Amino acid sequence: MNENSSPMASPGLLPALSAQFKRDALIAFRNRGELLNPLTFFLIAVAMIPLGVSPESSLLSLIAPGVIWVMALLATLLSVDGLFRADYEDGTLEQLSLTPHPLYLMVLAKVLLHWLITGLPLALLSPLLGMWLSLPAEGYMPLFLSLLLGTACLSLIGAIGAALTVTLRKGGILISLIIMPLYIPILVLGTGAVTYAIDGFPFMSLMSIMGAFLAFSIAFAPMVTASALRISLNG
Repeated sequence: MNENSSPMASPGLLPALSAQFKRDALIAFRNRGELLNPLTFFLIAVAMIPLGVSPESSLLSLIAPGVIWVMALLATLLSVDGLFRADYEDGTLEQLSLTPHPLYLMVLAKVLLHWLITGLPLALLSPLLGMWLSLPAEGYMPLFLSLLLGTACLSLIGAIGAALTVTLRKGGILISLIIMPLYIPILVLGTGAVTYAIDGFPFMSLMSIMGAFLAFSIAFAPMVTASALRISLNG
C-alpha cells in the first residue's frame, strides 16, 4: 500500500486535527456555564440522595454504585446534545464535511475533547462522592476505573445520537430514545464491577469486557457518527 494512501498521511491532517481541538477547547472554556452544567448536575444530584432517600450508611452503601453510575450517565446525556449543534448552526460542520481530511477523525477529536471536559472530571470526583454515600473502600478504585472507561464509551455512543439529531431544534428527547438502549450494557458492567469488588469477587473480568467495548466503540463509533452527520446535512 502506498504510504500516501493512508488517512494519517494526508497532507496537513495532524495540524488540522490539532487546530480543531484547540478551537473547540477555546470555545468550551469561553462558555464556562455550559461546561460546568453536567458536573454541577452530577454533584448536586448525588449529594441530594442521602437527603431524599435515607442517611443510613448501610442503605447508602448498597445503592451507591448504581446511584453514582446512573447520575454519571445522565450528566453525560445532558451534555452530548450540544456536541455538534454549535458547529452546525455556524456552518463549521458543513465545512468540516467538505475538507479532504477524514471526517471520522475530526469526529474522534471532538469526542475526545467532550470526554476530557465531561467524563474525566466525573471519574475523578467519583471516589469523593463514594465517600459521601458510604461506599466501602474496596469500591473506590473499581468505581474510578469503570467510570474512566465507561464515560469514554458514553461519549462515543452519544456522538452517534447527537449526529442523527443535529438538525433538529429539540433533539434531546430523541437522543435519549436512540442511545439509551446502548448505554444500558455499560451501566450494567460499571455497577457490576463495583459491586463485585465490594463483595470480594474478582472484578477485572468485567473491566476487561468494558475495555473491549471501548476499543470497539473507538474503532466504529466515529465512522458511524461521520456517516450520520453526512445524512443529517444532506437530508
